[in-house]
Amino acid sequence: MTLNTKNKPYVYVVGFAAALAGLLSGLDAGIIAGALPFIRSYFHLSNSASEQLVVALLTGAIVGTLICGYISRLLGRHFAIWISALIFCVGAVLCALSVNLGMLIVMRFLVGLAIGLSSFSAPLYLAEIAPKNVRGGLVTLYQFMITLGILVSYLTDTAFTPSGDWRWMFGVTFFPAFIMLLAVLFLPKSPRWLILRNRKEEARAVLGRVSNSPEEISTEISEIEATLQKTHSIRDVFRGSGFIKVLLIGVALQAIQQFSGINAVIYYMPSIFSMAGFASPLQQMWATVIVGAVNTLTTVIAIFYVDRWGRKPMLYFTLAVITISLLLLGYLFHLGIHTQLTQYLAVALVVIYIFGFAISLGSVPWVVCAEIFPLQGRDIGLTVTTAANWGTDAIVSGTFLTMVASIGSSLSFGVFGVCCIIGFIIVNRFVPETKGVSLEHIEQNLVAGKRCRDLGE
Repeated sequence: MTLNTKNKPYVYVVGFAAALAGLLSGLDAGIIAGALPFIRSYFHLSNSASEQLVVALLTGAIVGTLICGYISRLLGRHFAIWISALIFCVGAVLCALSVNLGMLIVMRFLVGLAIGLSSFSAPLYLAEIAPKNVRGGLVTLYQFMITLGILVSYLTDTAFTPSGDWRWMFGVTFFPAFIMLLAVLFLPKSPRWLILRNRKEEARAVLGRVSNSPEEISTEISEIEATLQKTHSIRDVFRGSGFIKVLLIGVALQAIQQFSGINAVIYYMPSIFSMAGFASPLQQMWATVIVGAVNTLTTVIAIFYVDRWGRKPMLYFTLAVITISLLLLGYLFHLGIHTQLTQYLAVALVVIYIFGFAISLGSVPWVVCAEIFPLQGRDIGLTVTTAANWGTDAIVSGTFLTMVASIGSSLSFGVFGVCCIIGFIIVNRFVPETKGVSLEHIEQNLVAGKRCRDLGE
């Protein structure tokens, strides 16, 4: 399917509205970085209690992901996105009004539910509504919005750092959440979900807004219906050996993303810069903002080039860059950071690490996971892989402060570097190149028994 000039604005408006879910996810995930030092002081938290507060959000995200598969399949992808927006609104207000640590943990769990719902449904929705030649870019737009949300959260944290008002850090997220709540009301339903519900004419109308010609619409509908006829139940999907293979690939990609250490850096970045010798909270936050800006700007590159360079070449590049930067950062901490020069060098290595991650590892696993599953099993496949993402995130983020206290920052970053080397090997041996390939063709190759790495041929 091609995308002509007439349809292009509509496609990108729809993609942007759906990707607002990523903005909210980034905001609510990143806001803890600046708020945590003040919350620790306010509630007198230990390292373990601080990790519990961070993990509460991730636990909620896992639960949200697990229930979203059912919601998305029964009520639609776009309805699941709207529900997440509603929860974001409520969670923002209640986090700001929390009177004790227990209430704040519960409210962060609630926000995590919204993140889980949106992280499952938004990439799936974007993959199913986008023409194949811009699909990678639109799914990557979701990741860009996450990084933008993280940057905005860092700027918000920095603005409130002089006053130490962590309640407003949480509270301001209500306003973009409310905008998203309204914007999602105008999104069309996924044409593939409509056909799953036997609503072909509605699907045809939606495809008419994103396709180039009636012939392309008919071809698209025929391909979707053909895939539906081949598989009739989730049990049948699991019985097929191909589904288990791509499920393992999806889980592996999400685990590689998290065991690179990214969210340990995102959530605890001011603490990392404190280890690097930046004494004042404001210094730590401005260094954090610089890194957040690099994260956002680099993701723009991924949006424009993921459909040109391909998924695997970008993964090779990103894993090489972040492996080198992590190992050098670990070595720098091993030598000791005692001068202003080594402080700036530590910041530079974190910036290079974030650049490497954002160029593809932040987005490509979501793109590939949205592409490789057969239509009938796409909901369950994305449920499992997204839950794997949040689960491994919880493992890394819930143990980072304890790991640093136990084995030191040098070995901690070294562990992440070794995980990236393992990830490089997995990508090389098992991950397919799916650039420019229709979802139906990928499924046909899967049914035909092709090797996982050859699904895009």
